[in-house]
Amino acid sequence: MRKFIYAFLTILLLSCQTETKQVDVATHSEDTNQADKAAIKAVMSAQEIAWNNHDLEGFMDGYWKSSSLKFYGSSGLTKGWDNTLANYKKGYPTPAESGTLRFVINDISKIENGNYWVMGEYHLTRPVGDANGVFMIIFKKIDGHWKIIADMSC
Repeated sequence: MRKFIYAFLTILLLSCQTETKQVDVATHSEDTNQADKAAIKAVMSAQEIAWNNHDLEGFMDGYWKSSSLKFYGSSGLTKGWDNTLANYKKGYPTPAESGTLRFVINDISKIENGNYWVMGEYHLTRPVGDANGVFMIIFKKIDGHWKIIADMSC
């Protein structure tokens, strides 16, 4: 009988340790998700600040500096960081055109391979007329930094 009690207690202890490990993994995963989301929000906050200073290159720091970057907007698909920056410079040549940017983030969700999508709204307040729209961007961690690898804004 004593052997049975020891075996039962051993099994009980092991099952409690397994549950604790599963809870720890879930907590760690949630902590990682929250840290990732905070870092992504920080990138977007830095973009707002750069844009509002008419620093388009600083705004573009949030994007992957690659010819594989994809931006889809009202004028169609643009490929590459340099081409995307050129489009911004053409469309927003002065502070009056760029105005003041404010993002509204409606959702940040983890997708495959640890990437995230962000869905939201942009609001430009400017002397030449306000502009508002929606976006969906995809963030990927590249060399330890969160970067936008694809952007669809309209």
